[in-house]
Amino acid sequence: MKPRYRVTLTEQERQELETLKTGRTSAKRFLYARALLLCDAGPQGPAWTVADVAEAMGVTPRTIEHLKKRFVEEGLTAALERKQPEKPPRQVTFDGAFEARLIALACSETPEGRRRWTVRLLAEKAVELNLAPKVSHMTVQRLLKKTNLSLISGSTGKSRRRGAPRS
Repeated sequence: MKPRYRVTLTEQERQELETLKTGRTSAKRFLYARALLLCDAGPQGPAWTVADVAEAMGVTPRTIEHLKKRFVEEGLTAALERKQPEKPPRQVTFDGAFEARLIALACSETPEGRRRWTVRLLAEKAVELNLAPKVSHMTVQRLLKKTNLSLISGSTGKSRRRGAPRS
């Protein structure tokens, strides 16, 4: 089977990878540098097969194939560095301030005609009070569970832990 991507290092790239082996660098970067040196099919390179390189480096052949692909298509720095995420991380919707206001709402007086708060009622009230644009009742349930707040106990608030029964 003919290799899909052929790594041929220039003399400058080879020297740069050799200096990485002696300098202070991360383990993954060092591993990739060594793998590229072994895959080099140029005049100075040993031109090992993907399977041999993978076995020598202790990684899967697929890792070596991906490394070769990155090197051929994007260059040496892209092959050695971690890929930057394309999308920014998702923005936090419910922060600590929202949690505090929701807990204060759960500890407040119940609406008229109700004996206690329910998670659905709390979610509706949070949207009504503009604490958030929309809130799922499961989000409310998770937040209350995380803070160990019980809506069905006689007094809302953190319940005491009960010890294990003695035998």
